[in-house]
Amino acid sequence: MDHIAAGFLPLMDSAILVAAKICGFAEEEGIDLSLVRETSWANMRDRMAVGHFDAAHMLAPMPVAASLNLLPISVKLIAPMALGLGGNAVTLNRTLWDEMSDDKDLDIMRPADVGKALREIIEKRKGRGEEKLCFGVVHPHSGHNLELRYWLYACGINPNQDVEIIILPPSLMPDALSLGRIDGFCVGEPWNTVAVKKGQGRIATVKSAIWHSSPEKVLALREGFYTKNPESTQKLIRALYKAASWCSKPENKGSLAEILSRETFLNLPQKVILSGLIGVLSLDGKENRKIDDFFVPFECAATFPWQSHALWFYSQMVKWHMINHEEDNIE
Repeated sequence: MDHIAAGFLPLMDSAILVAAKICGFAEEEGIDLSLVRETSWANMRDRMAVGHFDAAHMLAPMPVAASLNLLPISVKLIAPMALGLGGNAVTLNRTLWDEMSDDKDLDIMRPADVGKALREIIEKRKGRGEEKLCFGVVHPHSGHNLELRYWLYACGINPNQDVEIIILPPSLMPDALSLGRIDGFCVGEPWNTVAVKKGQGRIATVKSAIWHSSPEKVLALREGFYTKNPESTQKLIRALYKAASWCSKPENKGSLAEILSRETFLNLPQKVILSGLIGVLSLDGKENRKIDDFFVPFECAATFPWQSHALWFYSQMVKWHMINHEEDNIE
């Protein structure tokens, strides 16, 4: 039995890794998969760098950042598999949402309209000399940060000038919103739903509306581990592929939500987790919205690590001055 230690964060899209362990897919492939929960992506990054983990549930842009030597501790990472498409959302303070939506028919699946309404509020606040709105994202090298910036900029909002963007671990976003430390955030489920349940959050738009069938997390491996253990890596990928197929089946969603709800994993009520898995989100505690492609763990080549996705992340890193473009970086 080959032992592999893997880190994960308490997020809905850790589902494939968790199912591989709990449902026996890893064991069937001869893998003793040890899962370790972390609280922040910075911790995950650093523990991969110092060799605590062989593999990790990881933000898709992070291996790209590693290859560009943008991480504090140099580490070579590879991403041989994606862990699903979609799964995150933008949630705003309810007071802000109410001000934005006054006399407007805003819809989460029309992010351009939502962004235009947000821009109007930002312009009013600027005219009154008020503080900038503050938004939380989970890490600088995250799809959340890059997609939030992409959406804001497309709606006429300069992320570097018109708003403030700060870094927080996913699980702290709802509390930060409730305490008024931030005005909104972009994060993966179930933390948008948790904020709605707390009574302070209102889901404004979703990842699948901003970028349809877009990448979110990947399986990251230390390059040294893969070089020394190619057969174990193949076994792990097969196990995760089987787990992704199992996670995608409607009849398994309830069981998957129960597994993820356990104290070892997300430690949240099963119903809170299930809403994201089936794509029925409570937008404000009252209105529910069905989003067919909110989280896609298997279909639409959801596990394939597209180079085009990596190139998009790189292009956004260049756009937001995280790195200067050089031809060699493309490779």
